[in-house]
Amino acid sequence: MLNVVSLIQEKVCQAVQELYGAEFQAANVPVNTTRKEFEGDYTVVVFPFTKVARQKPEVIAQQLGQYLTEQLPELVDFNVVKGFLNLTVGDEYWKSFLLGPAQDTRYGKQPASGKKVVIESCSPNTNKPLHLGHIRNILLGWSMSQILEAVGHEVVKVQIINDRGIAICKSMLAWQKYGNGNTPASVTMKPDHFVGYYYVKFEQEFQAEYKEWQESTEGRQVFEAQHKENESPTEFFKRYKDTYFNEYSQLGQEARSLLLAWEAGEEEVVALWKKMNGWVYAGFDVTFEKLGVTFDQIYYESETYLLGKKMVEKGLEQGVFYRCEDGSV
Repeated sequence: MLNVVSLIQEKVCQAVQELYGAEFQAANVPVNTTRKEFEGDYTVVVFPFTKVARQKPEVIAQQLGQYLTEQLPELVDFNVVKGFLNLTVGDEYWKSFLLGPAQDTRYGKQPASGKKVVIESCSPNTNKPLHLGHIRNILLGWSMSQILEAVGHEVVKVQIINDRGIAICKSMLAWQKYGNGNTPASVTMKPDHFVGYYYVKFEQEFQAEYKEWQESTEGRQVFEAQHKENESPTEFFKRYKDTYFNEYSQLGQEARSLLLAWEAGEEEVVALWKKMNGWVYAGFDVTFEKLGVTFDQIYYESETYLLGKKMVEKGLEQGVFYRCEDGSV
């Protein structure tokens, strides 16, 4: 279907031929968007036709407007402002203009390019529900995949789920200590939100523990020995939080022990990990379904972290990496 501008240009040429006996090329017919201060959608500039018509521009515009609205059902009205013919396009044309592509499932799609593209998006942790940043990332990834598919590429949509580590063990430990055997079903809560509740619960209990320690003799001694000049207790303990977690915290010790037990494959810990991750995945799936997105392949850190550790160890041996005083690489 020709767009309305092309239709107008062709009909203007036909009108000039019939009314004035002259030939014009459609490409030479000036059609512009009507200026906002005038009524209409498109404007035909009639000055180029004055020589062949031998009439005033206003008369030519009136004659062409009458001809075009009779010949083109897409046009429902016209008005003349000096040598300018303003044309109004009817609603039915705009409806068909929009509905046509919408109903064409192949609209805008290109032949296969022979190229394969991998789009990775979302890739959450399994200790809490998806947040707004994940949603933004998911929609960007999905949009990119749809665009790339439309231009002919084979697209593989993947995500890499961080399903192991200390953050996951925090929610596991909190459920063990404070969950009282509750499940998402027993408290009628979306499963990923349920697990996220215990991740937050861990942080709340940890903060209470940390605050109590700061006021203890040991905490005050650490502050006196390690704070910077003019550094307040509030500033010091804010930056000391991770060190406390790793060196003094009872909850931190329990979470690390849980992680070591998982890495050792202890049956009870692995079973708990699978159960809580299963809850999270069920919650994620609800969100994905509501968003209308799918993934072709899902990778899990639990299946690749040992390979990563081997590569890091090799890098240390070869001097590519180095170990810091805190043990990090």
